[in-house]
Amino acid sequence: MTDGTVRQKWTLTQEAFDKLLLAFGDDRDSGGKKYLEIRSNLTRFFEWRGCPFPEDHADETINRIAKRVAEGEQIQNPSGYAMGVARLLLLEIIKGRQREQVAITELTNTSTEVADNPDDGEERIGCLRHCLSGLTTENRQLITEYYEGEKGDKIQNRKKLVEKLGIPVNTLRMRALRLRDRLQVCVEDCLAKA
Repeated sequence: MTDGTVRQKWTLTQEAFDKLLLAFGDDRDSGGKKYLEIRSNLTRFFEWRGCPFPEDHADETINRIAKRVAEGEQIQNPSGYAMGVARLLLLEIIKGRQREQVAITELTNTSTEVADNPDDGEERIGCLRHCLSGLTTENRQLITEYYEGEKGDKIQNRKKLVEKLGIPVNTLRMRALRLRDRLQVCVEDCLAKA
């Protein structure tokens, strides 16, 4: 944001949840039953599409619906509306995965270049250490834990990070991607000066 303001992430309040339940049914009880049905369907939707953490994505979908309801939007068909929001979220997830794949490919290409010229590798590692030291402790820990491990271990590490930070998996991915981009620019600048 150019004016220096920081956008606050919307969080689900009890009042917004109550409005959501009333939007899902005639009263709180029927709305609660519809909520459980919709959440179950959303979880299966994301699970069937191979998304990691399908329950988190279902919760994120419901939070987005609750925000709209809190802002005054009327929902005629809660199940259909929820699936529409879920499809949009799925597109975001797919785009995030594509960005992550591009980043991993770039990282692999960079690693190959370093292996081809060992002298550059030492400079690059020195620059990476320098750039990492410029991050806050929280960001440095996040980026190192995010990329730590291989295959299954990496997935488990990311699950632990999600739980530890209390954020959705997509938020974690975006933070890691932004930090990685910042580090890459910093390392390239450092190498150019060397």
